[in-house]
Amino acid sequence: MKSLFFLLISFSFILANAQDVAILKYSGGGDWYANPTAVPNLVSFTNKTIGTTISNIQTVAINSEAIYNYPIVFMTGHGNVFFSETEVQNLKDYLISGGFLHISDNYGLDTFIRRELKKVFPKLELIEIPTNHPIFNQTYKFSNGIPKIHEHNKESAKGYGLFYEGRMIVFYDHETDLSDGWEDEIIHHNPKIIREKALKMGANIIEYAFNN
Repeated sequence: MKSLFFLLISFSFILANAQDVAILKYSGGGDWYANPTAVPNLVSFTNKTIGTTISNIQTVAINSEAIYNYPIVFMTGHGNVFFSETEVQNLKDYLISGGFLHISDNYGLDTFIRRELKKVFPKLELIEIPTNHPIFNQTYKFSNGIPKIHEHNKESAKGYGLFYEGRMIVFYDHETDLSDGWEDEIIHHNPKIIREKALKMGANIIEYAFNN
């Protein structure tokens, strides 16, 4: 009964704060703080182009009740990730109660995040998202799926999803470094067209998360 009550309360938090976003702080030694200008730049872009009114960007720990204040949280990094039992349960409750997690592999995160997601949802599998999925067809259309931003292993950019009872609760971009394309131009010197693709895809992710 306590768990059900907690989920109902947390879901009301998510609904009440439908225009806020957060950056996820995790343990394990990985640089959760990578790309510090990325989410602020993305928020500025979405506020200007797709009509969002996001005014609050915070950092939240996985085991914090504050995570329920945000309908979407962003996660990135290059290295190790570790979720404790408490963090596993809190993240699971957040996601199944209406939350959404976007993970951007900043090169080096893949092995660790796949392992930790299995702790949260042992029976669920990350599946590649088809190009006709709504996340690629919001305000901006990506007929070829997720755009390639940075080259590392000469592998194709992939967008993966984790689905719970038919709803995508996690979107994971791999071999693209999507959030690098949101950063200040001076940091990575990406051409304007590449940055625009990254920002537009990011806007689609926010739009999808807010509406689903």
